[in-house]
Amino acid sequence: MALITFLAQDTSMFENACNLLKLHHSDIHIENGTLETTVAIASKLAAQGTEIIITRGAAAAAIKKAGIEVTIVEIFITAFDGINTIQKAKLHGSRIGVVSYPYLLHGLDLLSSILAVDIHLYPIYSEAEAEFQAFQAFHDGMDVLVGGFIAKKIAQKHNYPFEFVNNGADSLLQAAQEAKRIAHARSLEKTKTSLFRAVLDYAYEGIISIDSEYYITSFNPMGERIIGISASKVLGKKINQIWPELNLKEVMHTGKDDLGQILNINNIDVLCNKVAIIVNHKTVGAVVTFQDVTQIQQMETRVRQRIYASGHIANCSFQHIEKTSTDLKQTIDIAKQFALTHSSILIIGETGTGKEVFAQSIHNYSDCQHGPFIAINCAALPAQILESELFGYTCGAFTGANPKGKPGLFELAHNGTIFLDEIAEMEYITQGKLLRVLQERTVRRLGSDHIIPINVRIIAASNKNLKTLVNENKFRADLYYRLNVLQLRLPPLRERKKDIQLLAESFLKEYSGIIKRHLKLAPAALKVLAEYSWPGNVRELKNVIERVIAVHKQEMVDATIIKLMLKDQHEFDFYIDLVPDEFEEIKKALLLARGNHTKAAKTLGISRSTLWRKLKRLDQ
Repeated sequence: MALITFLAQDTSMFENACNLLKLHHSDIHIENGTLETTVAIASKLAAQGTEIIITRGAAAAAIKKAGIEVTIVEIFITAFDGINTIQKAKLHGSRIGVVSYPYLLHGLDLLSSILAVDIHLYPIYSEAEAEFQAFQAFHDGMDVLVGGFIAKKIAQKHNYPFEFVNNGADSLLQAAQEAKRIAHARSLEKTKTSLFRAVLDYAYEGIISIDSEYYITSFNPMGERIIGISASKVLGKKINQIWPELNLKEVMHTGKDDLGQILNINNIDVLCNKVAIIVNHKTVGAVVTFQDVTQIQQMETRVRQRIYASGHIANCSFQHIEKTSTDLKQTIDIAKQFALTHSSILIIGETGTGKEVFAQSIHNYSDCQHGPFIAINCAALPAQILESELFGYTCGAFTGANPKGKPGLFELAHNGTIFLDEIAEMEYITQGKLLRVLQERTVRRLGSDHIIPINVRIIAASNKNLKTLVNENKFRADLYYRLNVLQLRLPPLRERKKDIQLLAESFLKEYSGIIKRHLKLAPAALKVLAEYSWPGNVRELKNVIERVIAVHKQEMVDATIIKLMLKDQHEFDFYIDLVPDEFEEIKKALLLARGNHTKAAKTLGISRSTLWRKLKRLDQ
């Protein structure tokens, strides 16, 4: 709470205040002085932290005139104080002249008829007028003077009859209560001001406020940094002297906000909002907020990573790739060089060669390693769903859409990498929309006309020859050349025999903790693995090792179990027992369908792939 001081004008007033205030308002400081020392004491009190001074008439006027920065609470005269003083003055005569500042005179003349006296008022507005008004009172035939400290001093000087207007307990307590109310209000205002100042000082935006005459009233530290000038040099100046391009006249004239304007100041692009301050339907000023566009982009990136791209991370790096063969080492070296660029990469490799492992490794080796890594299999979703997943959609874009809308994967991958696996399976129409994204580096959600800029590294992968598909008009040539800026070919496992043992032993070790057993591959088993062609590549090898772990109970894995697992890989999985007479049923169905496998399968009530497997088995 603000520090309050009661400033008495004589010993009697000081003693009264001490007795009364210490009993009811012990937190109010009491100081003794005289009319002559009032200004000096008030100045000292203000320097020591006093914010509110309680005093009366002449002393209050002197402090105000001196311009001391304190709040003055004047002690007013109550009706009881006036009656008590007039009753004492009647002892000197019935004609009474009141010489005082106007605050003391109010209502005293009304006591004339009540107290059977003749009261005349002689107002003064400065100490210099007091002596003349006292002379005038006695010239008019007054029997006695009534007043405050100035009148008392004049009366004592000329030996005039005089009665001093004392303040009773009620007037002192009223003044103390008023000071407390003001102190409380000032405390609340200080709290609000401190909060407002904290908001200004620590805001991420530059903030400028102006009054109705366009003079700058506040200018925060962020504004200083962006504009490059200190607040002390701009406060009190007109805004057009500091930032003429801002043009606040329209906002001030219309009272309508101007939001989202991009301006340039000191070669910095800023996003600017101009808001009118309206009080009682009248524009009394404006507030301007502005932020460096670069900072907005950085914050947007963090928001996307935090909110949208949570969990979209790349777990693999080049260190995780088991390699011994020269071909694979060279492939890794090329991939590292590609990772240091920002160009699109097309990874070509058979099924199971580890295309996504390489994509994640490239991401973690690149400049965008701290951004999201988002992978999507283009063959896993229908065209309509794939489009909404890639580009996002707004609320109500289509039946069943999320009512809040949804960001697309390209948005989520901002400042990171998007991996488009099996790109060859993407439908021709969707390819065209993807091409536009790659060309313009922007996306537009389904159902929206808002363009969203993106910064995304594209890595695509395919196990098919895209060039052949281009020649067959199954893949867009322009998209192919956009994706095929840097091409990385992954060698199949059959071309890197040296890696087979390393990978097999690695897979055994990986699962040893799960089965609580440590298996070893016999030399003969390693030879069988090396001689196999591995059409499924690393994925197929991993599947075989998992089968071995599941069924083999001995520590040493020999060639027999490997051969069995390889046989199972291609025969047991596709083996279908043929019930009696089934061969005849299949022949009959094919005959009726005139050799059309799809129609024959439908007649038999089985899938086309099942029919193909049964026929393959019958051929054996």
